[in-house]
Amino acid sequence: QVHVVESGGGLVQPGGSLRLSCAASGSILSITVMRWYRQPPGKQRELVATIDSSGSTNYADSVKGRFTMSRDNAKNTMYLQMNSLKPEDTAIYYCNADVRVVGRNYFREYWGQGTQVTVSS
Repeated sequence: QVHVVESGGGLVQPGGSLRLSCAASGSILSITVMRWYRQPPGKQRELVATIDSSGSTNYADSVKGRFTMSRDNAKNTMYLQMNSLKPEDTAIYYCNADVRVVGRNYFREYWGQGTQVTVSS
């Protein structure tokens, strides 16, 4: 089985920074694409950023220039550095990864439980 756990959320003032982490553990053979999603209060979940196994990233327009995604393949971990935070960044942030486990010849998505980020003065 695979477990995906986010950490690093919290309360921060506008203009501040937070760093989210997402660690995958278990019988993991390989991870390809990793993603960060967020769900603001009363809204649908939206894709924030993606990173592939080579480290190539893509960002939603709303976070470009402020958020930076990275990964450590040796640790099956990814990060989201969030700078210049705005109240509209308030959301539950979820990580998601395409994982191949030992003994399987296909990839499937795994989700974390989410971490709350609140940007408020």
